[in-house]
Amino acid sequence: MIPQIDAARLHAPETQDALRHAATETGFLTLTNTAIDRAQVEAVIAAYLSFFRLDEAHKAQIDMARTGSNRGWGASGAEQVDPAANPDYKQVFDMGMELSADDPLAAHGLKYYAPNHWPADLPGFRETLEAYYGGARHVALDLLAALSTAIGQPRDYFADRFDKPMALLRGNYYPPRPDDAGARDFGIAPHTDYGCLTLLATDGTAGLEVQLRDGTWIDVAANPGTFVVNFGEMLEMWTNELVRATPHRVIGTATERVSVPLFFNPNYDTNVAPMGSGRTILAGDHLSRRYDETYLHLAKG
Repeated sequence: MIPQIDAARLHAPETQDALRHAATETGFLTLTNTAIDRAQVEAVIAAYLSFFRLDEAHKAQIDMARTGSNRGWGASGAEQVDPAANPDYKQVFDMGMELSADDPLAAHGLKYYAPNHWPADLPGFRETLEAYYGGARHVALDLLAALSTAIGQPRDYFADRFDKPMALLRGNYYPPRPDDAGARDFGIAPHTDYGCLTLLATDGTAGLEVQLRDGTWIDVAANPGTFVVNFGEMLEMWTNELVRATPHRVIGTATERVSVPLFFNPNYDTNVAPMGSGRTILAGDHLSRRYDETYLHLAKG
């Protein structure tokens, strides 16, 4: 039901057909045979776990509520993707692209190109995440090149729009679901992603659910080394709603779960208005509005 795509055959005719179906119908796919192998995914998941298992006082030194950006640690309840639900029951750690102080886009640094914040005394953590971040961005850009031809655009349509991407790498830690959790409690409540493309690695534990067009929810699971990919609101808008942003959620189970999404978004000043509309909507403006609605420390600010 969710198309499976071989990354080594992205431009083969049968893969293009499957990719077009994934983008326009399901909004989700799984991606195999990328340049990132199982061992590298397992290493980055282990690195995130080593951080999340630190005591709270240690993690609080880089609390993003204190730093004012989406960099560093986010405590459980720091985000609320659905105003009708309770704040999301998960911890996160965010990092992203940094720019030199003289770069024209650095003026937008608070949220999108801000300095990263790293935990002290956690050997190898930064190096592991930075190596994975670079590799995941290449995988995402290759997939966008294939997607552009699948939807009738030139192969290089997206290329120069992602040379300074607002690409956020996140580690999600979902603890076991509490026994007293109710109908408004989620690991992450039903939502659509805000940006263009999300490349998700997981530890193989079940939990992610995707809503089909008929309203039913199905489980989507992938072992380390196979990626779950979905498309977001920005790409849906940019492509005149040809590409679909699909609702998904994590309710949570009795088992802890770690997932690692790369939220892959274009340069801040990219025009993501519907193709051919003659309008201008900056990618950074779109994300700013959505982030301010979700990060509780930004909403309060």
